[in-house]
Amino acid sequence: MRFHRSHGLGNDYLVLEDGTLTTALVRAVCDRHEGVGSDGILEPVPPREGADYGLAIHNPDGSLAEKSGNGLRIYAHWLVRERGAPAAFTVWTAGGTVRCVVDGDDVRVAMGIARVSPPRVLAGVTVHPVNVGNPHAVVVGIPEDWEAVGPRIEHAVEGRTNVQFVAFTSPSTITARVWERGAGRTRSSGSSACAVAAVGVALGRVTSPVRVEMEGGVLHVAVAADGAVDLDGPVEAIGRVELYPAWVARRSVGRIG
Repeated sequence: MRFHRSHGLGNDYLVLEDGTLTTALVRAVCDRHEGVGSDGILEPVPPREGADYGLAIHNPDGSLAEKSGNGLRIYAHWLVRERGAPAAFTVWTAGGTVRCVVDGDDVRVAMGIARVSPPRVLAGVTVHPVNVGNPHAVVVGIPEDWEAVGPRIEHAVEGRTNVQFVAFTSPSTITARVWERGAGRTRSSGSSACAVAAVGVALGRVTSPVRVEMEGGVLHVAVAADGAVDLDGPVEAIGRVELYPAWVARRSVGRIG
């Protein structure tokens, strides 16, 4: 079983190059103590709806994510670097088809429309719900105990949600901390960057383009008048990982989904 490993500002993913995944195996591979360690696994799948490529995104807990901004950027980078894809193409995900443009180690993704809903209270906290093909709940303010608040909000809705805590630090800059559904504290998140930028623009707290500063670094998001968001940032390839068959066999029990 073989993977290619890359990261986008500390948000690391494994692209499956050879082998078959199960839920149990996803959890084992992503484990940072007894496995390889990863924020998720990117599985190439047949494209749908006329897209050039297809992608399934596995969270470290074995669940499936509809869409991932950094995951898409890493997958696009891998397609160009390792599979000879053209510089621009489309990728189908369960959260919608996106367009990717790869320029060396810089990858831009047109993530689609960010739909911001009226604020609501989850787990006793006021959040701004956003859907970017996957669900988000943006909290204005970064409390000291945000890592404790994040999972409570994550589980407060059916199907769970990604959670972001933000501070508006300039007319075009947002500082964000991310609690990712199925992964926990995450150094950076592309779809989260899109969500917080969309909320900031909707609230009139920032203007596009938006600089989103996270623990792992900076992503740039352009928010159009219709809510369409474009995500831009770096990807760094790390190398390949090959797993021993005996290790895989011991950890493969369990189904995907």
